[in-house]
Amino acid sequence: MLSDLAFALAKEGHKVTVITSRQRYDAPDARLPHAETIEGVDIIRVATPSFGRATLLGRLLDYLGFYLLATWALWRRADRQTIVVAKTDPPLISIPAAFVCKLRGASLVNWLQDLFPEVAMVLGVPIARGPLGSILKRLRNWSLWRAKHNVVIGERMRDRLVQQGIPDSQIQVIHNWADGSAIRPIEPGENTLRGEWGLQGKFVVGYSGNLGRAHEFETILGAAKKLSEHNDIVFLFIGGGAQAEKIRSETEKHHLHNILFKPYQPRDRLEQSLGVADAHLVVLRPELEGLIVPSKFYGISAAGRSCLFIGDSDGEIAHLLSAADSGYTIQPGNTDALIEQIRLLHDNPGLREKLNNNARTQFETHFRLAMATSKWRQLLEH
Repeated sequence: MLSDLAFALAKEGHKVTVITSRQRYDAPDARLPHAETIEGVDIIRVATPSFGRATLLGRLLDYLGFYLLATWALWRRADRQTIVVAKTDPPLISIPAAFVCKLRGASLVNWLQDLFPEVAMVLGVPIARGPLGSILKRLRNWSLWRAKHNVVIGERMRDRLVQQGIPDSQIQVIHNWADGSAIRPIEPGENTLRGEWGLQGKFVVGYSGNLGRAHEFETILGAAKKLSEHNDIVFLFIGGGAQAEKIRSETEKHHLHNILFKPYQPRDRLEQSLGVADAHLVVLRPELEGLIVPSKFYGISAAGRSCLFIGDSDGEIAHLLSAADSGYTIQPGNTDALIEQIRLLHDNPGLREKLNNNARTQFETHFRLAMATSKWRQLLEH
């Protein structure tokens, strides 16, 4: 998301600088150059500790190092002509950004991909409990009040901020997006990954992206167990994350040969990796509605694939699927309902085609890259 927006703004003549880390998400030990320019975007990468994401303490130390050095880098570059766009990874980076903007006279726009510390509170992270969590929440809200504007990625997230006392006039919903020219619907027979991964003639139920703590996978594993004797139905997991090993362990424990794992795929193969699945799974624990919006949904829509959402029937993704008639919502824990929807799509190619076409139509109407970057450009220029 950040790369798309930064490159689009630079292409239109804006001076764009990104302050980030030298680490890579999928390879914490890797070291990227300290500074470089890519497609007109100046990139400043600060050196941070590299304990990695394996432990909470290691992640906190990495984040702390980044907070300090990134704040210093921002202080050196911000002035009254600067608009600072603060994202939400690492969490609460908007707080030091707000202090720098206040002291340097810069304008702050927060881009909220999630709401922290509420996410950590729901997930039971110790640092977010009790008085400390309340203090962090107040500081976060102060950084939102101080901002010229706050961009959220869903209507439920907007509602959460309004409940926190953030003026609605300071909030704008700009959904995440996908590049519709790079991700297009492709027929299974034209997808080379199906051949490489041995999926010809299979009905593929796919999950693509982070297997994180915010997601519930027991419903999917339950469905895979009950459908294990259906040789033509395969569950495909592409990606990794905090729950990846747990899912692998359950798969081995129950000898589930109908589950296939693949690593994160390069961006230039995204069209094919998203197109491998006949139907995609999106999962979000109901108590996290309004705190997170699964961004994988937009790539799925661009690929013209139906979606099975396991989560709150009154949630953001559920509403989008209902509006477009491009998929179904299943309550977490209702394995039988998930199996019923999988069988329905498996047995009805015409229905799959209808839902797939509806998904792409919704994408073209609402979630194209050019539409989103245009909204961002208008907001920043205003």
